[in-house]
Amino acid sequence: MDLSDRRIIVTGAASGIGAATVTELRSLGATVVGVDRNPADNVDEHFEADLSDPSELDHLVARLPVGCDGLCNIAGVAPTEPAELVLAVNTLAPIRLTEALAPMLGENASIVNLASMAGNGWRDHLGQVRDLLSVDWEHLPDLVARHSLDDGPRSYFLSKEALIVWTMQHRWTWRERGIRMNCVSPGPVETPILADFLETLGDRAQESVRNMDRFGRPEDIAPVVAFLLTDEARWFRGANLTPDGGMGAHLALKRHGL
Repeated sequence: MDLSDRRIIVTGAASGIGAATVTELRSLGATVVGVDRNPADNVDEHFEADLSDPSELDHLVARLPVGCDGLCNIAGVAPTEPAELVLAVNTLAPIRLTEALAPMLGENASIVNLASMAGNGWRDHLGQVRDLLSVDWEHLPDLVARHSLDDGPRSYFLSKEALIVWTMQHRWTWRERGIRMNCVSPGPVETPILADFLETLGDRAQESVRNMDRFGRPEDIAPVVAFLLTDEARWFRGANLTPDGGMGAHLALKRHGL
């Protein structure tokens, strides 16, 4: 894989999978523009922004460079955070950022959204997914109340389900300019939010603990993100790649009694 002379924007660049992705991209020759609410010294250029604030996000778009070759929406928050924040950062922010940046990206650019194995159940929750994907940012509190998302991990699952569906829906949106979009859905990964993840997701997380030989590491996920940015991945459109240590296969077989 070669990303020489490519300029890639990475959100969540300061830690976890985002930081590992920055390292991977730079090792492949890319110039990386990092976005994070915390300082990131591992990038070529850094922009601080709080992606939970739509006005700050819009201001970020006005400052980012034009003509970049890729966008990686990796920033996210844990399921222990309030539901409104989870849905804003994990779903509405990457959508708003992508829609604003797409006209500014270079021809044949690649967009990669970091979803999660937690989003695998999107087929069972289409009503909530449709509702989230149609809601205005200012009406997000109403959606949280309407679906009783204040308690428990459901908001996190929904945030990832909706991101997977949105990625598929827009697989061809910018096709005339050669711009493609895909997502990556890891299983549990050793990041700063893993402890919160395991605590909040309860039985679902314990299923992973019992059956996996180890948790994933950011370095397991970053090359998959990088691959989707390369020319070798040009025929992937609306795909959801699943570096999950086999947990997705385990859960699918268990669900169907196989």
